[in-house]
Amino acid sequence: MYSQTVHGSTTVTTAPDGVEALGTARFDETGRASDMPSWSELVAQHGDRVYRLAFRLCGNAHDAEDITQEAFIRVFRSLDRYKPGTFEGWMHRIVTNLFLDMARRRARIRFEALPEDAERVPGRARSPEQVLAEETFDPVLQTALDNLSPEFRAAVVLCDIEDLSYEEVGRILGVKMGTVRSRIHRGRAALRAELEAAGVTGVHERAD
Repeated sequence: MYSQTVHGSTTVTTAPDGVEALGTARFDETGRASDMPSWSELVAQHGDRVYRLAFRLCGNAHDAEDITQEAFIRVFRSLDRYKPGTFEGWMHRIVTNLFLDMARRRARIRFEALPEDAERVPGRARSPEQVLAEETFDPVLQTALDNLSPEFRAAVVLCDIEDLSYEEVGRILGVKMGTVRSRIHRGRAALRAELEAAGVTGVHERAD
């Protein structure tokens, strides 16, 4: 079992039965496998970043913990099919796809995914551009992100919070460059409208 505290929320990521003994490959910057750490070591190395991305996409701790757990399970079970490349990019893709699958599934059954009292990560800044670059969120910004469609939210989070290029976002989402640009532009516009409706002034869309 692995337990960590991220911005006041304790995330417990437990290895599935038999997984701890298997170990997994640690990848260097070239994407080549080196030694074989345990499940706990893999989670300790990447757990904080995976959880933060999941929280930014989901907007609440419960779903973020579920996605974090499932993401690491999928990594372990897919290592034999891993192609050399950026390990972080692979994790981004797995977490984002899990979020989008969850959002689509809940949309089909009309399930309300975000309760009003969902735990929020405390923020340190008010300016959208500054907040998007910070490790933590202002609750107003998180609520505004929650109100975006899943596709727009994923594009904005990956580009403006995870600081990925349009090309990287396209690879993660599996869409063409024109679609990436459209989703980011429309997502930023929708986010700006949500923030202005919440009383945040001086919001300007970022120019690329």
